[in-house]
Amino acid sequence: MQESLFVKGLSGEKSLRGELTVNCAKNAVIKAMAASLLFEDDVLLSDVPDIEDVSRMEELLKALGAGVERKGRNCRITPQKDMSHSIDTGISERLRTSIVLTGPLLSRFGEVSFPHPGGCLIGARPIDFFLEGFTKLGTEVSYEKNQYHLKAKGGKLKGADIFFPSPSHTGTETMIMAAVLADGTTTLRNAAMEPEIVDLANFLNACGAHIKGAGTPTISIVGGTLLHARGRVHRALSDRIETGSFLILGALCADELVIRNCNPSHIEILIELLRRSGVKIEVGEDTIVLRGNKKIKNSELRAVNVKTHEYPGFATDLQAPMTVFLTQVSGESLVFETIFEGRLNYTSDLSRMGANITLWDAHRAEVKGPTPLIGRTLGSPDLRAGLAFVLAGAVAKGNSLINNVYYIDRGYERIEERLKAIGLHITRTARTE
Repeated sequence: MQESLFVKGLSGEKSLRGELTVNCAKNAVIKAMAASLLFEDDVLLSDVPDIEDVSRMEELLKALGAGVERKGRNCRITPQKDMSHSIDTGISERLRTSIVLTGPLLSRFGEVSFPHPGGCLIGARPIDFFLEGFTKLGTEVSYEKNQYHLKAKGGKLKGADIFFPSPSHTGTETMIMAAVLADGTTTLRNAAMEPEIVDLANFLNACGAHIKGAGTPTISIVGGTLLHARGRVHRALSDRIETGSFLILGALCADELVIRNCNPSHIEILIELLRRSGVKIEVGEDTIVLRGNKKIKNSELRAVNVKTHEYPGFATDLQAPMTVFLTQVSGESLVFETIFEGRLNYTSDLSRMGANITLWDAHRAEVKGPTPLIGRTLGSPDLRAGLAFVLAGAVAKGNSLINNVYYIDRGYERIEERLKAIGLHITRTARTE
């Protein structure tokens, strides 16, 4: 069964009103689930979003032999002393983040086998950082029959000094988890600094780990014994990408919008760019508010340049929604995607909708606006571009049909219900092929 989203466009009118509440961060919840393999007792997670990526991680943990119990928005994970060391190929091909399981599996059991991870098709995503890091931690690496086989020399990882050629969010988290049970001290240099890394480190430290420097370029981990939650319930931080996506939607289509349960400091650069463009934004401790946005005409909004960069730079996951916004402002904007070389491919579909976008190369696009968009049938190529198409359909004249909704469901829980609540005409349709 294939599902699609039908969106009735607002023809550029800023009429949406209401409140949107941000869920816990997908990327933080998934890493906490993976980290459960470092524990001797049950791990309890609360307010877990009902999204496809969480379901895939649940399936992966069950395939390894862990117990996973979901009740509403709560999740209990029970690791076992004797578990499989082989990450399921079929599930892993649908979830690139499956690679984070290699860290705790190696750390606890001294070996792991896994396929090259899959996920969204947004360009080459090599795993060199992971293999090089594991090698420094004392792991032997081999590859045969489309599987990587890693085994710790002597059955135990050894602390090491690891330098990342460029900051890697997932690489940093995976090496942290690998080092938690290793012998000795591990130092990560040029580490990524995303808030989700800090959230993971705080969770592990509260349960017995010894991690210092999370959120800075240098992180130190002193290895120890298995962790203990002792009934502690972990609630992950709010999703900064969902926060930013909702804010861009509001700037495009809302008169008044309140975004709750968010951390505005995590998207400071987006807020700054939107303000420079002319959007009036009020920021509270855990809220972002747009008021009287209808009074601001698109012709009054100014073009801004966007360059994606590791945190605290502009998040690559917000690049596609921001590009939709730039089609509606006055002037020429340059979008420079520095993280993934295939992430601008979706712009051809925005051009079919009427956007004036010139793709200079795999990393750079020029956007001229404002241009009215016309509703079209589109196929979501990946998670973030799929959500960007929802935004484009909302601002467009006429109706849009967005296929491959699975990609959107990977990161946004029941998106049609939440956007319908603030006035967007959006429905989910299904067909059997």
